[in-house]
Amino acid sequence: MTLDLSFADAADAADVTRGLVLANARLVLPDRVMRGSVAVERGRIVAVEEGDRVPGGAVDCRGDLVGPGFVELHTDNLEWHIEPRPRVDWPHAAAILAHDAELAGAGITTVFDALRVGVVLSGGPAAETRYARGVATEILALRREGALRIDHRLHLRAEVCSETLLEELSEFGPNDGVGLLSLMDHTPGQRQFRDVDKLRAYVIGKQGLSEEEFQAHIQASRALRDRVGARHEAGAVQAARRLGAVLASHDDTDEAQVAASAALGARLAEFPTTREAASACRDHGIAVMMGAPNLIRGGSHSGNVAAAELAEAGLLDVVSSDYVPSALLASAFALARLWHGDLARAWACVSAAPARAAGLQDRGRIEVGARADLLRVGEVAGHPVPRGVWCEGERVA
Repeated sequence: MTLDLSFADAADAADVTRGLVLANARLVLPDRVMRGSVAVERGRIVAVEEGDRVPGGAVDCRGDLVGPGFVELHTDNLEWHIEPRPRVDWPHAAAILAHDAELAGAGITTVFDALRVGVVLSGGPAAETRYARGVATEILALRREGALRIDHRLHLRAEVCSETLLEELSEFGPNDGVGLLSLMDHTPGQRQFRDVDKLRAYVIGKQGLSEEEFQAHIQASRALRDRVGARHEAGAVQAARRLGAVLASHDDTDEAQVAASAALGARLAEFPTTREAASACRDHGIAVMMGAPNLIRGGSHSGNVAAAELAEAGLLDVVSSDYVPSALLASAFALARLWHGDLARAWACVSAAPARAAGLQDRGRIEVGARADLLRVGEVAGHPVPRGVWCEGERVA
């Protein structure tokens, strides 16, 4: 199976074979924005030059921004495609391809598809379905066949408050290329859902539980965490080492939880819920990731710390689209406004910083030798709009 390039401009269709030059662009470099051109051969950046000259055969970007493609570390978007309505299991290959196309169109050129491992099978109305191994196998097969537009990698979200975690983790091996493993604990009354009323609104709204069923869910979850939590956490940490994956914490709330995450080897903190926790991450050398929807909406839907507050305090390193792929582009501009017009710094939060946090040294920057993952952005009615996306020099959107 090969990628159909019929959506690309005719001038771009030959980019893969003859090279690509994006000229007369405002290039988002690691430390500044510069008018210039970027040249690509065999999927790599081979030259970055200053000036507005448009060589023959080059794409004239007419002053549009050109920056490195976005690197997405945590997105629930694939799950929405797989289950577009409660209890509706959409054909997985079709879901993966639709997800891939959506991300490419949003400027994302590398994604760590977040797959939950660890479910509760005996939860009555709140019972869950195992899916991670099967979906991962299909992602990897589509990648081998060349059917995917962008670079897909795996992110296992290890739920310690579950029944199946260790069994599911045992189904993955080093050849699966798992790049991230995050430790999640959604036991009611702590971390993301310290506020049980917020949890009530979320669970009852999503799963349609009665109040009686919700209270039973809380009691069962807490009892399960007491029974298996410590063993599951240790097993997940061991699995991350076995798989060669970066270990991430999830929803750390206070300094003690951050210290515990650091002791386990966490290098990335997903969505710390308080400023105290984010500050402690900085002290422990752990990169802080927050959600773009939090930044765009002006706050957390769970009542936790606002991403903008952490950005203004210098405590934000990485932005994730979380559940809205297009939010990454919007978040780069929102951060630039917060940081007094420093678009280079803001863009790094969705490109170089997540690449570095995931251990990928070959992407996220416009510089000679880097992967030619590029995004051209114009402006329509005052809003940034993707006008072209290239993954390893190949036009994908």
